[in-house]
Amino acid sequence: MEPGFTVSLDDVYTEYEVELEDTQPQSDIDEPVSEEEDEVEYQPEDSDSDTDTDTSDQSDDEATVPPDVQGGAAPANVIKMTPGITRFAMTRVSDIKSCFDLFLPWSIKKIIIDMTNLEGKRVHKDTWHDIDVAHLDAYIGIVLLAGVYRSSNEATESLWDASTGRNIFRATMSLHSFRNLTTAIRFDKRDVSARSDKLAPIRNVWEKWVQRLPLMFNPGPEVTVDERLLPFRGKCPFRQYMPSKPGKYGIKIWAACDARTSYAWNLQIYTGKDASGIPEKKQGKRIVLDMATGLQGHNITCDNFFTSYELGQELLRRKLTMVGTVRKTKPDLPAEMLEMNDRDPLSSKFVFTDTTTLVSYCPRKGRNVMLMSTRHKDAAVSSEKDKKPIIILDYNKNKGGVDTLDKLTGTYTCQRMTRRWSMVVFYNILDVSAYNALVLWTHIHQEWNANKKNKRRLFLEELGGSLVKAHIERREYTPRDPGAAALVRQIQNPQSPPSTPTRRGLVPASPTASPSSKSTTAAAATTSKKLPEPKRKRCQVCPSSTDRKSSKVCFKCKRYLCHEHIRSIHYCDDCT
Repeated sequence: MEPGFTVSLDDVYTEYEVELEDTQPQSDIDEPVSEEEDEVEYQPEDSDSDTDTDTSDQSDDEATVPPDVQGGAAPANVIKMTPGITRFAMTRVSDIKSCFDLFLPWSIKKIIIDMTNLEGKRVHKDTWHDIDVAHLDAYIGIVLLAGVYRSSNEATESLWDASTGRNIFRATMSLHSFRNLTTAIRFDKRDVSARSDKLAPIRNVWEKWVQRLPLMFNPGPEVTVDERLLPFRGKCPFRQYMPSKPGKYGIKIWAACDARTSYAWNLQIYTGKDASGIPEKKQGKRIVLDMATGLQGHNITCDNFFTSYELGQELLRRKLTMVGTVRKTKPDLPAEMLEMNDRDPLSSKFVFTDTTTLVSYCPRKGRNVMLMSTRHKDAAVSSEKDKKPIIILDYNKNKGGVDTLDKLTGTYTCQRMTRRWSMVVFYNILDVSAYNALVLWTHIHQEWNANKKNKRRLFLEELGGSLVKAHIERREYTPRDPGAAALVRQIQNPQSPPSTPTRRGLVPASPTASPSSKSTTAAAATTSKKLPEPKRKRCQVCPSSTDRKSSKVCFKCKRYLCHEHIRSIHYCDDCT
């Protein structure tokens, strides 16, 4: 707690059963209605009346509030934007690819193309062929599809291998082209004068991309501010160590997300201390204010790194409310809130000022949890057995916006092994853009695969296929692999006969085939439908760090083997 938060013992309520004095309902805040695009007043459902609490979105089995202890919702804040997709994005979405291109427009792609061609000519000299938008889209499509197939940690050679890879990769570009493009891709010039800027290698692309995030989607009444960590153990001037994160080491990003959809609305990379080496004071306050720029009438949910009394007052001046946990080491906390002697389990203590509520909840003997809120105004608690305060219920409901984004982007991440931290940031841009595009697409087409639970995988598969299609259509030379060559011919000649689906792609039937061959093909297709698809597992001879996957097994011991450890008749070295 910051200086200025003063209370008296008369303000401390020790049990939730205490009688609350009748208070006059406060009138709604009058705000003028803006007639600009997407600038209309939005009234949250939880403040339609003076007696409603912030549990309107909860199901019947969740905590409810007894009639005599009503929830203390703050006066209704007028949100100056309609939650959901903006008109700017609505009028520019025609298909899944156009939805993704909203976040990576031509202005950003042009920077990447120009800088990549410049680096390619510097490294490869005359052997380099300039890339264009189709090349870049094909590269993005490949890495997105690799994430869909959970192959982000799989060796690149394995993705293009005839036995362990997939036809779509070989049909798009050769392994040599993919490697050259990966090593040459750049986002800024190598300028010696820009070394003082730690984020210089990707700052231009990053800032242009972040500026487009709020243009496409308006968050709902609840916004979550938290930190993210992009795992990376290579050389980086601002690499952070966070033991609470799974990756431990990496690049820290401050994020503001819509609590309901986890749409990434604002992001900021933490580049560490400045040149003087002096730690930043009141960093948590500065971050929340930066993340909340452009919001009005929303409620900000944050953890104890950010929460402070001073932050709550500044947010109120911006017509925003705050709910967050409080560290018990904060100065000037009332001693009565920290006292644990004679505290009964499941009891609550409240402290009130004119604008702020502080609650100490004791879930079990000897432990308490403290939260601060500028939104709630009374000592409302749940009628369930745990008797949790409504402040805690609201915090638990909205605290996971950023964590959900990390979970969803990490499931089908396109991150690949790299020594350059700028590529880690670029891969994260692709992951977040693909997820945000899914949020926009499902808002427009709510019936799209409504009954399926793997909508994000289907979305990424269709997005990756649409990105690589333009490059495959103009490909002059077909790959040597029969399956990949058949896929290229089918995309370039959509009027060709229907193809027979196989595990590695589409194999079209020959229009000039004889009746016997057609019957053989039909019999083979029928047989393939009856037989289960072979599983792909890691080679049991290679070390686990190699992560080579294959569907071939030893004829005798049935161990999975890669192409380097298998004989022509499928025997491993031990069985031979």
